[in-house]
Amino acid sequence: MMRTRPLKVALLGCGVVGSEVARIMTTHADDLTARIGAPVEIAGVAVRRPSKVREGIDPALITTDATALLKRGDIDVAIEVIGGIEPARTLITTAFEHGISVVSANKALLAQDGAALHAAAEQHGLDLYYEAAVAGAIPLVRPMRESLAGDKINRVMGIVNGTTNFILDKMDSTGAGYQEALDEATALGYAEADPTADVEGYDAAAKAAILAGIAFHTRVRLDDVYREGMTEVSAADFASAKRMGCTIKLLAILERAADGESVTARVHPAMIPLTHPLASVREAYNAVFVEAEAAGRLMFYGPGAGGSPTASAVLGDLVAVCRNKLAQATGPGESAYTQLPVSAMGEVVTRYHISLDVADKPGVLAQVATTFAEHGVSIDTVRQQGKDGEASLVVVTHRAPDAALSGTVEALRKLDTVRGVASIMRVEGE
Repeated sequence: MMRTRPLKVALLGCGVVGSEVARIMTTHADDLTARIGAPVEIAGVAVRRPSKVREGIDPALITTDATALLKRGDIDVAIEVIGGIEPARTLITTAFEHGISVVSANKALLAQDGAALHAAAEQHGLDLYYEAAVAGAIPLVRPMRESLAGDKINRVMGIVNGTTNFILDKMDSTGAGYQEALDEATALGYAEADPTADVEGYDAAAKAAILAGIAFHTRVRLDDVYREGMTEVSAADFASAKRMGCTIKLLAILERAADGESVTARVHPAMIPLTHPLASVREAYNAVFVEAEAAGRLMFYGPGAGGSPTASAVLGDLVAVCRNKLAQATGPGESAYTQLPVSAMGEVVTRYHISLDVADKPGVLAQVATTFAEHGVSIDTVRQQGKDGEASLVVVTHRAPDAALSGTVEALRKLDTVRGVASIMRVEGE
C-alpha cells in the first residue's frame, strides 16, 4: 500500500550537486514516489548564502541554520553535499542524534572519520549511504558492499579522478605538456582554480581509503594511503611509455597481500599496457577494475564527476534509504571484521621504469646493472642511446619490494657515471 504522508528530506548544501539533486527530486517526483512507495519532498535547504538565486527552489525552504533544520523533528533523511570536514561532520552527527538517516557525497570526511560516523549510525539504528563519494555516477560502493558481499576481493585498481585523467589523456593524445593540458582542463571546467587536491592525488587517495575499507572489510584511513601526484609527469615519460606499448594513468591501487594477512592502498602515476582496459579510459571519465576470487575481473566505467552524475548517485542512495525507512530496517553498515594491518609502501611489490642520464663510455651499463643486483632487483629490459659523450639509459625492472627499488635509485644517483635520474615511474597492469 502506498503511504500518503511524504518522507521529508533536509538538503544540506545547494551548490552544483545539491541544486541538481533538488531539480531531479522536483521533476521526477512521481517516479520517485512510485519507486520508494511514498512521496518524498524537500523540507528545507541549508546554505551559506541565502541571497543567491536558486532556480526551481522555493525561497521559503532556504535557511542558514542547518542545525535547526535537523532538530525540528520531522526530517526523515538528510542529504549532505557540503563537502569538507566541518561543519559536515557535526551536522551528520546531529542528524543521527535526531533519528535522521544520512546520504553523503563527502569523500574527505568519510576517508578521515568513516569509522566514527558508521558507529554513530549503528548506535542510533540508522543508515549512512555514500555512493556519490566515489566515482560519481558509477555504481561501485553498493556493488562492492552488497553484490560482492559473498565473494573475496583481492585487488582494486582504478582511475577515480576525472581531472587528472583528462590532463594525462590530453598529454598522451596531443603531445601537450602538463601545464598546457591543465590550462585546457581549467578552461573546460574540469579543473578547479586551485587543482592541488586533484593533481597531487589527495582526492583519489580519499576515494582509495573508502574503497579499500569496503573491499577488504578493514579500516583504512586517508593517512594509510600512499600518495604521489602527477605534476612531474612529462612528455618524455609519455614517449617512453609509447615505446613500451603503454600509456600513463593516475591510479588508485588496493591490494590484499598474497598471504592474506595485510593490505596496501596507494595512489600514484603508473605506466599501464595499452591492452589493459583502463588504458582506453579517455577524457574525464573514471573506471575501476575489481578482481574478486569467484567473480573474476569486473570493470565499472562512467562519468566520475559533475552535478548530474553525482546527483544520480545521491538519489539512488536516497531511494534505498527511504525504502529502508518505510520497512523499518537499515542497509549494510561498516564491515571491518578482518582488522587487517595496512602495509607501508616500501613493502609493496612493484615494477619500475627508470630513465637515467649517463656518461657515454664503456662499463656504464655494467656498473648500473651491478647496482641493481646489489639491491636484489632483477632487470627486465634495458635500452641505451648515446651521442657526443652523453647517453640515456632506460631500465625496466622485474617486480620487487618498493623499498628495494627506491634504494636502488638512491644508489644510482651516487654513481659518478650517472649524471641524473630523468624520471622514475611504476609499471602496473601486466
